[in-house]
Amino acid sequence: MHSTVRTFRTPDGVTLGVEHLGDAAAPLVLLVGGTTMLSWPDALCHALARGGRHVVRYDLRDSGASTTVDPEAPAYTLRDLAADAAALARGLDDRPAHLAGIGVGGMVAQVAALDHPKAFSALTLVGTRPVAPGPVDDDLPDHDPATRERRFALALPDWSDRAAVAQYAAAGAEIRGDDPAAARTRAERIFDRTPGTAPAVQMANQLGMVFARLDCTPRWRERLGEIAVPALVVHGRRDPFFPVGNGEALAREIPGARLLVLEEAATALPDATAEEVAEAMLAL
Repeated sequence: MHSTVRTFRTPDGVTLGVEHLGDAAAPLVLLVGGTTMLSWPDALCHALARGGRHVVRYDLRDSGASTTVDPEAPAYTLRDLAADAAALARGLDDRPAHLAGIGVGGMVAQVAALDHPKAFSALTLVGTRPVAPGPVDDDLPDHDPATRERRFALALPDWSDRAAVAQYAAAGAEIRGDDPAAARTRAERIFDRTPGTAPAVQMANQLGMVFARLDCTPRWRERLGEIAVPALVVHGRRDPFFPVGNGEALAREIPGARLLVLEEAATALPDATAEEVAEAMLAL
């Protein structure tokens, strides 16, 4: 299926790199990356487009084709990223959009749905949680300790070496229970579209490390009951990074939300789940 990559400039002067699939006149599904647009599998994007949607996935600031300034000292907040999503949705269609976020992009999507409710008609949250990066609430499961230990024991690669970066991504995927080959391919694609090989820029694209430095206050979990649009929460049963209890909490606290647990999935969305997830999203 043909796609086009363009840029969009927000009212605040931020450039966002966006990819369009499907009919531009169809209802908009806006996919918030975590952090690059390639966090969303091609198979799922194509399934949504075949289902009659205008599918747009985009890079967050400091990744891909979007504005990159200084990932080590970002001069914006989580709420600014949420405002970017709302500005993009309004700029592409005068109708409210179906907003979807994956991983840390799911945090952006939650805040965007709360802060800009008129911009969105539906919400899908994939592999995320209702609190910001860092320590979790006592009632939420944190990263699996053994997985975290193995993951952080990996030596960082030479970020200017494409093969080393791809191998690092594959090793991390194996630890998380994801497909190493798919992770390697995705890392290579991300590397090829990253604006430079400076370590901070590559880390922002490959690991989303910028989120560790963002101002994510105030909390939004206590506001989830305000979400009044149809919502879908998708979570891998085997996810050791954001264990499934996080998705279960989201589904409980967002009124009327549906929980779809992918029994064989871990952190990433496998291509084999694309049709099932697309069908659930199209039903909202």
